[in-house]
Amino acid sequence: MTVELEEIQRFLSSYTPFTELDSATLESLPGRMDIIYARRGDVIFSAGEKNHHLHVIRSGAVDVLDADGVLLDRREAGRAFGYSTLPDESDSIYTMVAVEDSLLLRLPREAFLEVAEANPLFGSHFATQSARIRAAANKLRDTSSADVLRTALKEFMITPPAQIDPEETIQAAAARMQQQNVSSLLIAPEARLQGIITDRDLRKLVAVGGDIQRPVQAIMTPNPITATPESLAFEAMLIMAERGIHHLPVVDNGNLVGIVASADIMRLLRHDPIYLTADLSRRNTPEELGQVYSSAADVAVRFIERGASAEEVTALLTVAADALARRLLQLGEEKFGPAPVPYCFVVVGSQGRRGMGLASDQDNCLVLSDSYDDAEHGEYFAQLTEFVCRGLDTAGQVLCPGDMMAMNPSWRMTVSEWISTFRTWITAPEPDALLHAQTFFDFRGIYGSLELAEEVHAAAVEMATNAGRMHAHLAALAARREPPLGFFRGFVLDRSGEYAHTLDVKKGGIAAVVQMARLFALASGAPEVGTIARLQAARGKAVSEQGASDLIDAYEFLFTMTLRWQAEQIRAGHKASYHVDPGQLGKLDREHLRDAFQIIKSMQTALATKFPVRSI
Repeated sequence: MTVELEEIQRFLSSYTPFTELDSATLESLPGRMDIIYARRGDVIFSAGEKNHHLHVIRSGAVDVLDADGVLLDRREAGRAFGYSTLPDESDSIYTMVAVEDSLLLRLPREAFLEVAEANPLFGSHFATQSARIRAAANKLRDTSSADVLRTALKEFMITPPAQIDPEETIQAAAARMQQQNVSSLLIAPEARLQGIITDRDLRKLVAVGGDIQRPVQAIMTPNPITATPESLAFEAMLIMAERGIHHLPVVDNGNLVGIVASADIMRLLRHDPIYLTADLSRRNTPEELGQVYSSAADVAVRFIERGASAEEVTALLTVAADALARRLLQLGEEKFGPAPVPYCFVVVGSQGRRGMGLASDQDNCLVLSDSYDDAEHGEYFAQLTEFVCRGLDTAGQVLCPGDMMAMNPSWRMTVSEWISTFRTWITAPEPDALLHAQTFFDFRGIYGSLELAEEVHAAAVEMATNAGRMHAHLAALAARREPPLGFFRGFVLDRSGEYAHTLDVKKGGIAAVVQMARLFALASGAPEVGTIARLQAARGKAVSEQGASDLIDAYEFLFTMTLRWQAEQIRAGHKASYHVDPGQLGKLDREHLRDAFQIIKSMQTALATKFPVRSI
């Protein structure tokens, strides 16, 4: 036997069920096997295909997916796959994908069956595994990842979290991380959180040859973002994705009680392909990004089908869109060089509100430092924004038909210019100004110097709080978004065209609530940009407690119903839209739809009492 075959024999003898074989049988196996190499991302075989080998992972890792792409298991060195098809030569019901560069040992079907027949324990091991994976698949189909995301952090946070004193050295911090096998340390004297240091901080320091004898407080992130024990896994996931962080300390009444890492949440979600969105950071072209970004819609559809709320689904879609834009901006800076002056890339409209649907286009702009000079810096930002907006379009977030995008020079302004523009919109609310104001008040920075966007938005909200004339115009616009509800609560359907015999649920329902929520929030001086958050902030101020609650209920029902409709359209291979055929809804859904429209209509009527509605 050659050295190579002896090494394979030693490898096999270390793992069940090969440990159950007698020495002669074990010695014969390496010579009957071949070796194949699978690159990361390679599909070894797919559901519905034939497979004629038992595969044993020599090195690397392989994911087992069901026919719908749900992750059932991740297998590492020493584990096997492919055996379920061998006894009866049936088609595989699983897809096997290499998630790392992998070496695979393959034993042909004939040899496998011969060994299994002569060694019953060997065969029964694989039969039992097949039964287990089928049970796991069935359980997943009955389990909602949306429910998992509603798990409170107190249920799975790490307690007590690993800590270090602020005066201890960076070298001591590295040693403690190694000793305790953790990727972060918290600085919290007497349980009062001061900062956090992560393995990323240590890598950065080592890369530049920094002094490891300095105290950890010299490189810690002070006053890190935190959550509470009652915060949900869903909320923590959004915070970490939006801020680009991987660790979230948990604080209760000012005292540090635990920590959650992104890996902890990924473990909760290991049975769902939501983890694919993390691949965006490893893609380098708009086409590659599009391959991953398209999976966000698939994830959203699956969450919708499992009963996730509209707020959860739209937030997931928004996180994916934000991550896509951030990656394109990073690639743009690599392509064109670092920005000559500070800037912030801002998303507006539905993405700004964190309320994206399955049919949302892109709306964005750029806030530049007041040190910006168009003659000196204009060409750089023209190239960068063209690259990003075109890249978003290529990846699947289509261009805005109204050209409200950062690649339009009109929507690249300095902080002072933006504030001046908002002042004009607020004090002279002409029709075009109102159109822009509605979109751009949903203003959220996602990349770059975020403080620039925050300064602009804070100034705009402050100016708008007591702008009675603008409030009246916004109220008029909101009142004109009449729900498609006729006399005797009958639906008013489109009569002709592409969407004949359907309701536009967005125009007469969702958009009306969005507009009212924006108006109520601005009149209350509330800085929130999300529709539900705006209604909650304005309740008891610009809108009654009952009115806010009713609008929240109507909005959540309409958006949830619309997302389910869009999911069915996507599953059927059609383009997602907001045009719903009420004839395809159940009786109860039709009644709820009428109720939601009636609530909106009543609140629109009440606007004239609160605001002197103007005709425009």
